[in-house]
Amino acid sequence: MDKPFPAIQHPNANNRGADWYVDKLMQALVFIGGISAIIFIVGIFVFITKEGLGFITDRFDFMEFFTTEYWFPSDEDDPEFGILALIAGTASVTGLAMIVAIPFALGAAIYIGEFATGKKREYLKVLVELLAAIPSVVWGFIGLSIMNPLIIKTFDVPVGLNVLNAGVILGLMAAPIMASIAEDALKAVPDSYREAAEAMGATRWQVITRVVLPAARNGLLGAVLLGVGRGFGETMAVLMATGHSVNIPGSIFDSVRALTATIAAELGETAVGSEHYGALFTIGIFLFIITFLINLTADLIVKGIKKG
Repeated sequence: MDKPFPAIQHPNANNRGADWYVDKLMQALVFIGGISAIIFIVGIFVFITKEGLGFITDRFDFMEFFTTEYWFPSDEDDPEFGILALIAGTASVTGLAMIVAIPFALGAAIYIGEFATGKKREYLKVLVELLAAIPSVVWGFIGLSIMNPLIIKTFDVPVGLNVLNAGVILGLMAAPIMASIAEDALKAVPDSYREAAEAMGATRWQVITRVVLPAARNGLLGAVLLGVGRGFGETMAVLMATGHSVNIPGSIFDSVRALTATIAAELGETAVGSEHYGALFTIGIFLFIITFLINLTADLIVKGIKKG
């Protein structure tokens, strides 16, 4: 009499070997790595909110904080917490930095993505990434020791630590990151677009200006916004190159103070729990929200080009 065939079981049903446990462990590690950034961001926001909450609930005045330019938090008799000059200083430096960075970044991205080939392209990409890896304190030292006397001598101004100095340094810092992202956006344009334009008799430059750049405009705009976020949140180089003077600039030769530099310069000398301490963390909350919105906008724009 024929015996029935035994039931077929999954190989891992009763016999779970080492590979199964390794697979589960790697899944857990990947999951932890994936959510760690979210956990860290939420933790940072909770921390700075907790530290600044006392100032916000007891002393914060919206009109004084955002519309006055007087920042004298250490005055014992009448402390003033106005960050308008700090916002103006940060915006002026970041704006000039973008004027410097955008032409360099787009030019480098177009050359690497559309003209360079073979090993030349790989070498240039590595060099751009190396520029992005230079520490900000090194850029600040360049602004302090090289750009400062150069600006004084060239433009015959009394001080070379000003908006121009910080804007050029910050622009050179942001350009490599923007170039790398912009090059990826240009690479995402299908080759069929280029081939169709060339088949119609378009020159290489016409293909780039009339086909490739319009097709990659959302990705390029995302690169610019990420560069703005990079400039808005920079600390050390801006602290060393701006002159650190609370002032609403009237020209690019005026010294200013940035929001991030104010926190870096004053937090270490402030009594924990004081109004000054809480005001600095309130500035941190404002910076966190602004940079988050800039990066979120850039992310939505980049996703928009993929859906389109």
